Amino acid sequence: MTAGNIDDVVDGLAGIVQEAGRTRDRAGYFAALYRQVTVEIRTAIHSGLFDDGPRMDRFDTHFGNRYFEAYDAWRRDRSGPRCWREAFGLLDDADTVIVQHLLLGVNAHINLDLAVAAARTSPGGEIHALQHDFELINDILARVVLGVQDSLDDLSPLMSLLDRIGGRTDEQILDFSIRQSRQEAWCNALLLAGQNDTERAATIERLDIRAAVLARLIARPGGLLRPALELIRHTENNDIPAVITHLDNAMHQPLAQQDTGHRPGN
Repeated sequence: MTAGNIDDVVDGLAGIVQEAGRTRDRAGYFAALYRQVTVEIRTAIHSGLFDDGPRMDRFDTHFGNRYFEAYDAWRRDRSGPRCWREAFGLLDDADTVIVQHLLLGVNAHINLDLAVAAARTSPGGEIHALQHDFELINDILARVVLGVQDSLDDLSPLMSLLDRIGGRTDEQILDFSIRQSRQEAWCNALLLAGQNDTERAATIERLDIRAAVLARLIARPGGLLRPALELIRHTENNDIPAVITHLDNAMHQPLAQQDTGHRPGN
């Protein structure tokens, strides 16, 4: 599908969530979480949080279409960006735990799609006026990663093991800091905005390769994380429709009403 505005993005994600619940498809995990985030971004637009609401509607639409394009390509013939193929390729793998499925989607969407969507929304010199709103939308995405463990308490009772092993869940699994990924996404947006078509294609290819490498680290981490994830897998909820419903209906304080400043260490 192709969205024409942020409402279409929300509706498209809702359709994927509904179909995934019906067919017991783990693609619904990230789609449910992403739908929640998109609803919050739409609320932030309507509340006047961003400097330019219509521009952010376009930004989120480009961002959502990056996901829809990858999802449709995978469903059609297992094609699409490498990092999304890594994520979708594990949907039938019962050994991959819920948080890994979520983080695989977050990785591809932040480390590849975010910069591409920003440059498409504000090409050339227009990109500089986008920075403040870019950082606000990026903060919302970062909170998703930071809040993954809390939102999964009922589904993965042993998720706290990851913290006890040695640090924040997101940094231990993803093997890169949230701060670094956010900074790099903006730098890559600046780069893409000033490039011609040939240069832009080469940069997107490079970003995709890097995100695919990170996806493999998320999927198969080393050290003590491997046995920890094995324990988590044996104790977490494996009812796919129930997990999707939980993620799609999780009640949290609206992100648009939270402080949008950077947290220490992010």
